[in-house]
Amino acid sequence: MTLQPANTAIGTMGEHSLHAAIKQWYARPGDQLEVCVDGFLVDIVRDGLLIEIQTRSFGALKSKLAALLENHTVRLVHPIAIEKWIVQMSPDGLQQLARRKSPKHGNPIQVFEELVSIPELALNPGLSIELLLIREEEVRRKDGLRHWRRKGWGVFDRRLIDVAKRMTLDTPSDFAAMLPADIPQPFSTQDLSDSLARPRREVQQMAYCLRKMGVIHITGKGHGDGPCYGSTGANSAGT
Repeated sequence: MTLQPANTAIGTMGEHSLHAAIKQWYARPGDQLEVCVDGFLVDIVRDGLLIEIQTRSFGALKSKLAALLENHTVRLVHPIAIEKWIVQMSPDGLQQLARRKSPKHGNPIQVFEELVSIPELALNPGLSIELLLIREEEVRRKDGLRHWRRKGWGVFDRRLIDVAKRMTLDTPSDFAAMLPADIPQPFSTQDLSDSLARPRREVQQMAYCLRKMGVIHITGKGHGDGPCYGSTGANSAGT
């Protein structure tokens, strides 16, 4: 392994508070932080394990992960907000105007929104994914018309409050366990949406990733506008 000290400005400049706070929370004595490994900046190196913290966009890491996995073991750490507070700040960011709890609650299923860009890499035995189910603050400031859907309020930062739970996904069986135990066979994405009480778009991403991983397979066309799926062998939920 080729390790080189990184310029301290690299990886911290422009880094959201959430990324920096998770890196601080996750690090242990003896870890090396922000070092270059084979030409890539890595958040944490621990006894030969490369730990990369990614708060969003797994697709942006695709080339980096593929290259590092040729010679290293990598853990990809991803936070999902199970509780979120919206903090509205003045345009200069100096004064808090309001703070309220969001009615939305995150779910581990949301990891598939990111995995759609790297489902095949998730099968690499050298890669593990650790989900951190967190409570966070989302800091917003007035941003004119650029964020018209939020009436001009743009998201400027995310802050870690605490980590409620950790969840590790190492093998296809770990992903298969995210399927409802009572899902009918075969099943459609509508069945999956109803069983998990999650939006159809989320479960479509889930089905795509699980099919790419070999956890489920297409059994035919459903009654609606999509295919039917069946669990595959020993990867099926509950086994």
